[in-house]
Amino acid sequence: MSSIITVSGLHKHFSVPKRRAGLWGTLKALARPEMTVVRAVDGISFTIQPGELVGYLGPNGAGKSTTLKMLTGLLVPSEGEVWVNGQVPWRERERYVASIGAVFGQRTTLWWDLPVVESLELLQHIYDIPAARFRDNLAQFRALLDMDSFLDTPVRSLSLGQRMRADLCAALLHDPVLLFLDEPTIGLDVVAKERIRQFIQHVNSEHGTTVLLTTHDLSDVEKLCNRVMIIDQGRLLFGGGLPHLMERFGGNRELVVDFAEEYPAVDVEGAAVVARDGLRVTYQFARQEITASALIGRLSARYRIQDLAVREPEIEATIRRIYEEKLLESP
Repeated sequence: MSSIITVSGLHKHFSVPKRRAGLWGTLKALARPEMTVVRAVDGISFTIQPGELVGYLGPNGAGKSTTLKMLTGLLVPSEGEVWVNGQVPWRERERYVASIGAVFGQRTTLWWDLPVVESLELLQHIYDIPAARFRDNLAQFRALLDMDSFLDTPVRSLSLGQRMRADLCAALLHDPVLLFLDEPTIGLDVVAKERIRQFIQHVNSEHGTTVLLTTHDLSDVEKLCNRVMIIDQGRLLFGGGLPHLMERFGGNRELVVDFAEEYPAVDVEGAAVVARDGLRVTYQFARQEITASALIGRLSARYRIQDLAVREPEIEATIRRIYEEKLLESP
């Protein structure tokens, strides 16, 4: 299958004035600034296939938003190649942007003083969307995003959650094949987040829209993404499926066992008892040393078991470990 996004050796460097300590240093910097180079994106390569929903993760300053701005054509790379849907984003921008949608969490594409519906009607003419398709898409998105209560409200008067829903609708009215989302759930309450996640899932599964998502909310990743890429300091640390991420970096797993009767000792080879509360015992074991099924088999051969469950490490702890230990992707 041909990739919808191909990124090869991507770099983006910025020259910024070097900071100097103290008042005298500040005055010298103003008179004769000394420049330093910031490597916002530092040699990243990846591909994304049509229909994927990929999480692009990293701490603040990692290079996520800079990458998205190059992929949407807002920035030109310092080095490297980018092909998106068969085009170079910063060339022939008018033709290119007609095939993509983008939502940046802290910025709106709507007209501040116009009611939402009038902004959407303007976008119909900008993208030259046929009337029937516009009506169908708007009706579908109004229902999915529960927008009827604020369609006639000026954009400046919307809550953050309402504006985000309106921006998502605006980004998808023209049926883009690719959707870039930069922090779409930032600052939203639990209900608003869930509605937006359901909508993203819908356009991906029902419309086949490829989605590249940056987020700090790892619940977004767990509920939406079938693959993740993790970057830090402009470099790729990991790229692969969530099961692969947990398998490679997830550390120890836990097995919680409810025994059918009281046993004085419940030790088992390959795992350590980390908690015991009545008939419930929690074991911890290394995934590289023993499988859950093998451990369950050993316990079942010795004890009567009423119930059990395997717990995976939290994805947040796993990703934090990757950041802290700088676990670079193998070549």
